[in-house]
Amino acid sequence: MKGFSFRSLTFMLLIAFLVWSSYIETCNARRGKHWRQSRSASASLYKKKGKSHGSSHHSSNGGSVKPKTPPPRAPSPPPPVPKKGIPSKPPKKGNNNDHAATFNVLDFGAKGDGATDDTKAFQAAWAAACKVEASTIIVPSHYEFLVGPISFSGPYCKKNIVFQLDGTIIAPTNSRVWGSGLLQWLDFTKLVGITVQGEGIIDGRGSVWWQDSPHQDPFDDEETLIVPSNNTVDENLPAPISSSLGGKMPSTKPTALRFYGSFDVTVTGITIQNSPQCHLKFDNCIGVTVFSMHASSPGNSPNTDGIHLQSSRDVLIHNTDLACGDDCISIQTGCSNVYVRDVNCGPGHGISIGSLGKDGTKACVSNVTVRNVIMRKTTNGVRIKTWQGGLGSVQGILFSNIQVSEVQIPIIIDQFYCDRRKCKNQTAAVALSGITYEKIRGTYTVKPVYLACSDSLPCTGLTLDSIKLEPMQEGYHLYDPFCWQTFGELLSPTLPPVSCLQLGKPASNHIQNGHEAC
Repeated sequence: MKGFSFRSLTFMLLIAFLVWSSYIETCNARRGKHWRQSRSASASLYKKKGKSHGSSHHSSNGGSVKPKTPPPRAPSPPPPVPKKGIPSKPPKKGNNNDHAATFNVLDFGAKGDGATDDTKAFQAAWAAACKVEASTIIVPSHYEFLVGPISFSGPYCKKNIVFQLDGTIIAPTNSRVWGSGLLQWLDFTKLVGITVQGEGIIDGRGSVWWQDSPHQDPFDDEETLIVPSNNTVDENLPAPISSSLGGKMPSTKPTALRFYGSFDVTVTGITIQNSPQCHLKFDNCIGVTVFSMHASSPGNSPNTDGIHLQSSRDVLIHNTDLACGDDCISIQTGCSNVYVRDVNCGPGHGISIGSLGKDGTKACVSNVTVRNVIMRKTTNGVRIKTWQGGLGSVQGILFSNIQVSEVQIPIIIDQFYCDRRKCKNQTAAVALSGITYEKIRGTYTVKPVYLACSDSLPCTGLTLDSIKLEPMQEGYHLYDPFCWQTFGELLSPTLPPVSCLQLGKPASNHIQNGHEAC
């Protein structure tokens, strides 16, 4: 019974298998020949799909592999469309060099209407920019910002800050803002890599200052040498801007823009106009570059130097236009490695080294080059001025390729400088040596050359080369070149002849001791 049962069960399974195989063959035949793919085609399909289709089945005769066809994948849903005004992803937080490092004064409350005091907004913008290296403060165009005395100061500010000035900054004319008088208006102090640039304007509105106290300022004593016969000297200052409260402005006048104790300073593109006193000053700075900058004030505005250098070195000033009421460029004690080129000067008092040695002080200036300068209708050309009683030295000076037009006195050394009505005679003096004038050409209206050196310490090592100065004949008293205690050499004939220059060295010359020398 058991054996029958086993044989019967085996027979029934065989019958079932044969029936099932017949059914599979019938189904495959209905599919047609398209399913029969070569092994290589199957492999190619597998690679294209990027995944295996599972285990393969072999036909009873060991034929081709029959892959299982995967079910079709449902298409991915499209990304959601963000609602208008709502970003699909929130913006990333953190510093963005294009935006986070830019600080617009308007965003800090500045109005820029020319009437509202925007000083606090500028202070807030600076406080924010000070914390970010290579940040930029934006003073936008088409706005006029009323800003009082302000200090943009370090020394804990990050380096390489840019002050982008494209609008206009104006000074207050309310006398109470200035108290008893301040020396600076816009003051940048103890910074590294500071740049002030743009196409904007700094307007000191200085006429109210000039009109209030024109006679309290020291006068430039070279004016005593000028004797125009046609009464062309203009004694009238421009009509002043009235003080906001009608009060008199203090006698101490501010410089419009000053940099103090800073390294790697750049000023470019901007215009500074109508400063109460100096337009642009660098004091105790190292590495200064000024170019494509403009200073503008009337020729009779008192003490309005264009650029004033004090105790600064490694200075380059080029491609700049300076029109003012005092020296276009003034180089004071402590300056060295100064290079000035391609500058337009006028009106003004020319380019000066000094005044030096006032009140018995020591003055040291060296390695100064002034080249490719055009001067028009200035009182002086290139000048060195020192006080009697001073100490120190000026040496290594080159004035080259200076074109003068209607300049009153093109070449000046004055060691008897005095900005008062009377000064005491003294024997001590700042020593002048190694000074070269070459290619000084053009027209003068009073005197071509004035070289007045100290009796006790004559000027030595002066060189004149290619000097051609012709008088403007009409309406002026003209004078011959003047020299006093001046020693040097002529490398070529001069016009007019400077026969007063003594060749060689003085027979006896005071040697400065350690205290006097630089």
